[in-house]
Amino acid sequence: MARLSLNDGLTGGVFPLLFTDHGLGLAAVGLIKGLYPLLWGLGQIPTGHLADRIGRKPLIVTGMLVQAAGFALALALLDRPLLAGVLSAVALGIGTAMVYPALIASVSDHAHPSWRANALGTYRFWRDIGYAAGALGAAVLTAASGILAARWITDRPAS
Repeated sequence: MARLSLNDGLTGGVFPLLFTDHGLGLAAVGLIKGLYPLLWGLGQIPTGHLADRIGRKPLIVTGMLVQAAGFALALALLDRPLLAGVLSAVALGIGTAMVYPALIASVSDHAHPSWRANALGTYRFWRDIGYAAGALGAAVLTAASGILAARWITDRPAS
């Protein structure tokens, strides 16, 4: 669940540095940074309804795969930084929109109504700690080993 928050830490901290380092200006970096939350926010409306119709797991799994593809696109297309950034932001926004409402609905599905509020609060507490941990982790990795190394390390699956 912290993976969602790591996306935010990387797109907010590492992406601007990465794409600026590859020649993009403030407006292009702003476009890339803005696309991710825009698509995430607007995309939750249809994906939330879809999660109610087809189930939570397909959206969670597919959304995480789309997010991973978004990070891969950022690096694979880095010789064309604007294209890399836009495609990466679109994939990350759509993937997060698929995952986000399905995860929170899944917590609600598995919590008895008498303790549902506590379950959602606990879930959100641990998820939101990932925002700080993701941003700090990305900053430490970037400072210690460079931007590309930080991206490579954070995209590795957990063992």
